[in-house]
Amino acid sequence: MAFIPQGNSDAAAPRVPGANRLLTKVEMRISCKNLMDKDIGSKSDPLVVVMVYEQMSKKWKEVDRTERIKNSLNPTFTKGITVDYHFEEVQKVKFGVYDIDNNTKDLRDDDFLGGAECTLGQLVSAKKSTKPLLLRSGKPAKKGTIIIDTEEVAENNDVLVLSFRASSLDKKDVMGKSDPFLEFYKQGSTPEDWHKVHQTEVIKNTLNPVWKPAEVSVRNLCNGDYDKKLKIMCFDHDEGSANDLIGEFYTSARQLMESGSRQVEWDCINPKKKAKKKNYKTSGKVFLTNCDVKRHYTFLDYILGGCQINFTVGIDFTGSNGDPLDPSSLHFISDAAPNEYTQAIVGVGEVIQDYDSDKLFPALGFGAKIPPNNEISHEFAINFNASNPFCSGVPGVVAAYQACLRQITLWGPTNVAPIINHVAKFASEALNQNKASQYFILLLLTDGVLTDMYETRDAIVRASHLPMSIIIVGVGSADFGDMRMLDGDDGILRSPNGEPAARDIVQFVPFRDFKGTSPYLLTKAVLAEVPQQVETFFNQKNLLPLTMQPAAQS
Repeated sequence: MAFIPQGNSDAAAPRVPGANRLLTKVEMRISCKNLMDKDIGSKSDPLVVVMVYEQMSKKWKEVDRTERIKNSLNPTFTKGITVDYHFEEVQKVKFGVYDIDNNTKDLRDDDFLGGAECTLGQLVSAKKSTKPLLLRSGKPAKKGTIIIDTEEVAENNDVLVLSFRASSLDKKDVMGKSDPFLEFYKQGSTPEDWHKVHQTEVIKNTLNPVWKPAEVSVRNLCNGDYDKKLKIMCFDHDEGSANDLIGEFYTSARQLMESGSRQVEWDCINPKKKAKKKNYKTSGKVFLTNCDVKRHYTFLDYILGGCQINFTVGIDFTGSNGDPLDPSSLHFISDAAPNEYTQAIVGVGEVIQDYDSDKLFPALGFGAKIPPNNEISHEFAINFNASNPFCSGVPGVVAAYQACLRQITLWGPTNVAPIINHVAKFASEALNQNKASQYFILLLLTDGVLTDMYETRDAIVRASHLPMSIIIVGVGSADFGDMRMLDGDDGILRSPNGEPAARDIVQFVPFRDFKGTSPYLLTKAVLAEVPQQVETFFNQKNLLPLTMQPAAQS
């Protein structure tokens, strides 16, 4: 049985935020009111981008962004934004609200609805801040405000696995029954504030739905306050219009956790119906049939437990890179400065090598004619030793890359699926061991449009089920629209036959965005999602860190 903290007997004892801790994190829950309407025939589809000002680089850097909410001028965003908080620093924070009209991460094509700027200290001290939106010129926007509710993040990695069903719900559809789903809200800094933290799937055409078990972290649900009030709302989903409220009820994380395998039920009450109808009783019943509490292990739990990160490099040797002997070539080797390929290999490799005990990295090439028969290959060892493609450390990869250029002929086309499948084969073998012992990272460096997009999508979707991540760095000035589609940040990637990726495993970054900046910024951008991808995979597979395996525990 999971340990459930009892009521706070030391409630009167003040606690200094961040005391006795190496780092304090705060979470911002964001909503907007009365936004400008930029869409014709519908309403705006808002999203909020959060940026912090980096003192070292003297530039604004995007920290994260909320999800996009379609067709709403008063959005309440489910995704909380977490940032590091340092009491001793003046940390500038900027919020940008955009009407998103496409599926790319590039905001230049989207309508700017307004922004706000303040310090993190102001947000922390106020807890709840409401700010008018300003245009880029600094003048007030025509309308709109942004509301930020800020609280310290509790150190709790537990996840609740909640199984809900309902019965006898109100019929909301004229031509059918209802399409019910649940939304979970936690109370904010005031009794009137509610922040959505989770939403179940929609069950079509039923008044007696059974939802899939929902995994909700305790941190998101109540931030460690097990008695914090929770509101669960049941809606009928309507495509293209506002969802209809069926009813709602209130509970707490403590009540959910204490139920265990014992079924608990609530009356689903519609406040408007209750106010209007004297004989109104309920709009149905909602049941919690089971609540399991499981530990969510972190990236460091797995690394400290002995998980090895395996690093593989895949390099584009297609003709579009230009003749390596020409100074304008992306593969030109100069004593004056390393080319973009070399910079990316060194920047990413020097971080990842610390998590690999033997420091031996396979390095593969594609799109070239290779010796001895001058045949086109889309998967070859750049040291030309197929049985031992490993290079000793990052310097070994760079040396093999430069030596390879003198022996091959750049050719084409740009096919990357063979290298993805190559690494996936080893990741699959590791997964068969049923241990959190190995995770694979493939760094793909390419200069242009993929010619095997169909096969690449299929390879990535299959790899999403394996302990594997793919980092794509686009070098040069080509159109990287296809690469952005592979990055799951803008929606779920699907294979050509429609199968969705099990999780987002691709991070794409164009090198040109970081020209003239510190190599640290490129490395940080391409590796930012890896820890979360590692911990998400092993937790979803219910694989414990090696040092916490049942045999070790006994």
